Amino acid sequence: MKEHIYTIPVNEAFDDESGKCPFCLLYEKLQEDELTLILGASMMEPDVRIQTNEKGFCPEHFGMLVTRKNRLGLGLILESHLEELKKDVKLGGMLSRDKTASPRKKIGELEKSCYICDRIENNFAAMISTAAILYEREEAFRKKFAAKKSLCLPHYRRVLEETNHMHKPYNADMAKDAAVIVENYLNKLKDDVSWFCKKFDYLYDNEPWYDSKDAIERAIAFLTSK
Repeated sequence: MKEHIYTIPVNEAFDDESGKCPFCLLYEKLQEDELTLILGASMMEPDVRIQTNEKGFCPEHFGMLVTRKNRLGLGLILESHLEELKKDVKLGGMLSRDKTASPRKKIGELEKSCYICDRIENNFAAMISTAAILYEREEAFRKKFAAKKSLCLPHYRRVLEETNHMHKPYNADMAKDAAVIVENYLNKLKDDVSWFCKKFDYLYDNEPWYDSKDAIERAIAFLTSK
């Protein structure tokens, strides 16, 4: 299969030898690109500003944006976002007992919305689909997929969901390969966490740490994809 521009990042993630979940690597790349764009080239585009005014950002992405160098850019985004909110959030509506009143509804929606999350999800879903297409069409990719050392639980779920849209027998093969990856990694992770805990017992003072020093961080990443 000829490599297209949309297959390049997927192949790069699966070529990575760090041992991390390849879909986590894809997500991190998408997130970094969006954080860079929103405070750069996209910031002053009218259609983008309309969306950021309406959706805002989740606490996690607000936290990431505020650590970036372009605080003026973030300030300009916030200025127009707050101006938009003035139309929806009024004192009278805030005090209303009607839960469908505009301010209460708007605030509830805003707490669940994020421009960056939505952008990442749209592109990430396409990349998962691309991985499935590559798995169906390329034996080399199937070998790369099966050779991965880890898949986090959230992205394992997404892979299993994607196999529902694949052709036979590749849907069952991809699900099986993913299950083997997760089972092997989970067994190793459990052993590493157990050894990490044992190292706090004086009886194990003189024993090596093996792969357990970062076991806590890896376990959280496995469970949450974060």
